[in-house]
Amino acid sequence: MTDQDSARRPKYQRIADELRTAIQSGAFAPGDRLPGENDLMSTYEVARMTARQALSVLRNEGLAEARKGAGVFVRVFRPLRRRGIPRLAGDHWGSGRSVWSADVEDRTLVVDGIEVAETAAGGRVAEALNLAPGAPVCVRSRRFVLDAKPVLLSVSYLSAELVRGTAITEPDTGPGGTYARLAELGHRPVRFREEIRCRMPTADESDRLALEFGTPVVLIGRTAFTGQGVAVELNEMTLDSSSYVLEYDFDA
Repeated sequence: MTDQDSARRPKYQRIADELRTAIQSGAFAPGDRLPGENDLMSTYEVARMTARQALSVLRNEGLAEARKGAGVFVRVFRPLRRRGIPRLAGDHWGSGRSVWSADVEDRTLVVDGIEVAETAAGGRVAEALNLAPGAPVCVRSRRFVLDAKPVLLSVSYLSAELVRGTAITEPDTGPGGTYARLAELGHRPVRFREEIRCRMPTADESDRLALEFGTPVVLIGRTAFTGQGVAVELNEMTLDSSSYVLEYDFDA
């Protein structure tokens, strides 16, 4: 960007650029308090709204977070690296580990808001699982909280006829989770397909994920198939985009 182009940018963006550079260079470390609105107004001779917009840019980018009554701070949270391929390896969940353990390593993960219910399949779910519209499905909803920060909402759909009376219909599915239980039923998943999209969150998603204003979400829809090509689970996930790095490592 030329000096002339930079000069054309709104003042709040130029202020945000300077603060971003300072964060990336280490001048402001994780957890440090950033200059407040009054500081920016004085330093850059701008109106309060301009200073507020500059700080909002950094918050929307996930670089900073507001703490009520204290100011705006450089974000401490480490992005969660979602390793798309090894996390679904059969020898991972087959040995009793959760697929999420490949992502969180030694960090504290809490699963809350767990709800398990049986309902009639809508068109999208019925098509994905090759069921008749209205067929009964088991629905598993939960929220994942990492280091006290909500990062993901997950809803799984499975044929109720397939899983009724098993641990899959309980809040705690046991070692290895749903896939291990499916394997015990003779429906071991051997292939997965994921579709990824992005959009702005709904009000409910913003609230449940405690999102900063302007933060988009990543939508991942994963279908699990048996060796015979039968779809046994549809898992629809909503991720806080500022909390994740999506990693896919595979051979050429």
